[in-house]
Amino acid sequence: MCGIAGEFRFDNTPPDAAAMARMLAKLARRGPDAEGQHADGPVRLGHRRLAIIDLSPRSRQPMVDAATGTALVFNGTIYNYPELRAELIALGHAFHSDGDTEVILRAWLQWGEACVERLHGMFAFAIWDREQLFLARDRLGIKPLYYSENLGRFRFASTPQALLAAGGVDTAIDAVALHHLFTLHAVVPAPRTLYAGIRKLAPGTTMTVNARGEISHRKYWSLQAQRLAQPKTAAEWTEAIHESLRQAVKKRIEIADVKVGVLLSGGLDSSLLVALLAEQGVPDLMTFSVGFEDQPEERGSEFEYSDPVAAMYHTRHHKYLIPNAEVLRRLPEAVDQMSEPMFAQDAVAFYLLAEQVSKTVKVVQSGQGADEVFGGYFWYPRMAAETQGSPLERFRRHYFDRDHDELLAMVAPAYHGPDYTGELVAARLAEPFADEFIDQVLRMDTTMLITDDPVKRVDNMTMAWGLEARVPFLDHQLVELAAAMPPELKLASEGKHVLKQIARGLVPDAVIDRKKGYFPMPALKYVRGEFLDFMRDILDSQACRSRGLYSRAYVDKLLDAPEQHHTRIQGSKLWHLALLEYWLQKHG
Repeated sequence: MCGIAGEFRFDNTPPDAAAMARMLAKLARRGPDAEGQHADGPVRLGHRRLAIIDLSPRSRQPMVDAATGTALVFNGTIYNYPELRAELIALGHAFHSDGDTEVILRAWLQWGEACVERLHGMFAFAIWDREQLFLARDRLGIKPLYYSENLGRFRFASTPQALLAAGGVDTAIDAVALHHLFTLHAVVPAPRTLYAGIRKLAPGTTMTVNARGEISHRKYWSLQAQRLAQPKTAAEWTEAIHESLRQAVKKRIEIADVKVGVLLSGGLDSSLLVALLAEQGVPDLMTFSVGFEDQPEERGSEFEYSDPVAAMYHTRHHKYLIPNAEVLRRLPEAVDQMSEPMFAQDAVAFYLLAEQVSKTVKVVQSGQGADEVFGGYFWYPRMAAETQGSPLERFRRHYFDRDHDELLAMVAPAYHGPDYTGELVAARLAEPFADEFIDQVLRMDTTMLITDDPVKRVDNMTMAWGLEARVPFLDHQLVELAAAMPPELKLASEGKHVLKQIARGLVPDAVIDRKKGYFPMPALKYVRGEFLDFMRDILDSQACRSRGLYSRAYVDKLLDAPEQHHTRIQGSKLWHLALLEYWLQKHG
């Protein structure tokens, strides 16, 4: 797990070494173990290393093939690299290191751009070869990859902040991205970002940039959500998902030369990961939980559910209870680490948890993705029960944070336009190869919405502390299998029915049968006291007023009754506005 950056010039000017140094400085927390650069004519590549596999200097990056001059920078983990390495050796390749980095380099030399289809894991990488730059992102977008184009120049990096540090980026707010941000609770789907001058490579996609500055994209993976030709019984589906999940967990524990722990909430998903890891016979299994102060409406921790799981499997358990005063004091740091604005209240929670976990391990498994892949959220059954309207209307009623008219009332006229988000969601739902409406919804959630919400959030907040998070529920083979499963096996039992069946007997019944929980941080949901003062100061600041992004009438309405304005999925609308403004103040 690392941070990568690069510059490709098309104007006969050498790449800017000072700009690269600034980019790598911004990526230092993602890769605290080493730094490297490689320059070759019009290209300069940079890398910050978090050493997880082959800890020796032989796997340092940028990695260059001496015979061809081909160079690679890579962020991520390839779980099938031992098998690929053996195949490449049989084809005549000689290896000089023991890690997954060189496997990607030699896979490129053997198979060209088709190498990505052989990689099983999470990755974002760039390869410089014969006057072209090739970039790739994993199927589910677990690892980030941003880029900017300018006259005579192409740059890429693991974060937008690295590109901003390099300079020459148009930082005007993209009106389409703004519409997505406030409709889809901070999700801005690829290729857009909030900055007009920064884009991101879509999941499951490669990009080639040639010496003339011409860019081409290729989508190498897409998800089909259709029933199998040979139907399975419910019991057969349960066994198939169980085995696929077992293999996903096994790969993510075996492929590491350092200790691997688990982020254990009080929910089903992470509890099931602990059970499956214990089943693998992992010695000295370490688990980590975080909790916050209660509010009258909501508990601030799930220790009553996580503690029994830790006790059941005799894990070396670590618990952190963080007071509200500490949350507020550390919130600016968490916002600093947000590559893009993040409204979810658990962003700060993950930041504070990752800080503590990183003192003990360098890799953790996390349960992100299970709700999207297996239908765990409360809005899925409500959407399924709808019988009126188009797929967009059925989705919108239960998911959109704001309808289009409210958004127009919220932002200044300069950012008005058509219903960009409605158009995007309608198009994604209508894509072929999905049998039912809920198949369409879960596929879109898994391949688009999750990428720029929980997945990005976990990557940002763990990598801020040099901690690698692995997400077995987003193993692409498991995701493909689950997409073919009948929706009723997901939505039954109030969601994630098949996972509950698997967990029965492995996880305490109280965890399985409890009402669906969400990483609780009540102070950012029920806004009052110091947190309300904090948000009021941001929205009343001269910077906010001068920016002129929001309608003051809308801001005043929320400030007058902050606890009365929640989104359809129970987010604080006031926090959304304050977070974006604060993020803009901190990130320019």
